Amino acid sequence: MKIRLFESPSLRLALVLSSALATGAATAWGNHTVASYRAFETMPEVASAPAVQVETLEAFLKAQEKPVEDLLKAQETWAVANITAYPPRPAALAFKADAGRSDEARRLAFFNALRIAADSRFALFYEVDAAAPTDGLVFLRHVDVSTLPGLPNAPKRFVAVKAGDPISPLKVLASAAYEPDYGLDINVWDDSPTDWGKTYGFGKLPFGNPKLNFSTQAPFHMGFYYEDKILYLAAPFLKRTFPMLRANQYAGLAALAFRTGHTYWGWRFTGLALHYVQDLTQPYHANLSPGTSTLALLWTNALSMAGFPKMREETVTLLSNRHLALENYQGRALQQASTPGNTMASGERLLKALGNLAADAQYPAWSETYLKDVVAKESYDSGPRLAKTLVETLPAGYVSDPTFDFGSQDGGIDLVTVLAKQESVKRDQLDASLVELLTRFGAHSRNAVRGILKAAGK
Repeated sequence: MKIRLFESPSLRLALVLSSALATGAATAWGNHTVASYRAFETMPEVASAPAVQVETLEAFLKAQEKPVEDLLKAQETWAVANITAYPPRPAALAFKADAGRSDEARRLAFFNALRIAADSRFALFYEVDAAAPTDGLVFLRHVDVSTLPGLPNAPKRFVAVKAGDPISPLKVLASAAYEPDYGLDINVWDDSPTDWGKTYGFGKLPFGNPKLNFSTQAPFHMGFYYEDKILYLAAPFLKRTFPMLRANQYAGLAALAFRTGHTYWGWRFTGLALHYVQDLTQPYHANLSPGTSTLALLWTNALSMAGFPKMREETVTLLSNRHLALENYQGRALQQASTPGNTMASGERLLKALGNLAADAQYPAWSETYLKDVVAKESYDSGPRLAKTLVETLPAGYVSDPTFDFGSQDGGIDLVTVLAKQESVKRDQLDASLVELLTRFGAHSRNAVRGILKAAGK
């Protein structure tokens, strides 16, 4: 899909480029759940953890009202002090303990204090592992779990659970790792077509089209922390990206839930926090335009402002196509590699990369700024090299033809099948890049879990 933008006359290029990235946010870095199953099935703290009892969100909030109030207050203070361009939460939205209100009112107050979509589902469910049998299972509808439509290249199989049911932490964690893409960050801006967005105080959507729901979640799923200072001067709205906010909110809630015996929500909030960590392992979520120099961006912008927009439009299309093509291949490759009877030649390499525990120790311990200092920096630095690999290995019609719109065709394209017909050298080169990215995905996810468990005293 192509995104039609609202445009600032002086900042047109940077705005368009960041909005092209918002197109890719809709594809959710392939499939967080499949990748998380593979990343954590080798980690004893998760894979060997005892089953937990399912609990409703309302039950957790009712039991821990005052601790939740204190935690969210402390998190707001931290965000104001540590997140660049952070818009403080309106005082009226602060979560206040009130034992007399209804479960529904308490739940809404919690959503308002986090400033997430007021219609978020938070259903009781798990997503079936691609490697697991499905005999006898009854599946939920996508709409029961998500306020957003399903994506054609991300097959989802949701199973309902109820309060009191036993469930493995691995299922809870892997399923929740995708959950922020089920509508939690949609339409929370002043110019969003929702009542809650107009009260949350985030300001107008910094980039993208406020009329397109997927576009409105992008500033929470991308982090542009390392762009050239000239770009920030020209386009200060690029600093208004908030994955650190979400990761910190859910990590803190997870630690609280673990400490207070609500282990189900400890794992589930951990999975929610992981989503933002995992998103930033994708270079196109941390680098405004991988492989394009600042000078080239400014020149393209100058031409567009002078009445020659063709180069701008072509740059946007190519950037979006490469972003989407990478996620198309990653998502389908992991799904196929995880499915019993897999015949994908490189499948085992990809799965081993995700579960490579030896990679974890090369990074520092988890901290409140790990997402920015470690994950985003690594992704930003590797962006140009990845863009070069995509151009060299994928069919030119998909990644080098500015007249082709990958987004409008994504559902009908299977790059795993396409590449299987190409020379093995190109497939191996692309797979080597994917192995590198998936190794980071697994390592950073596990380090985040270790940090949360440590904060919980586990």
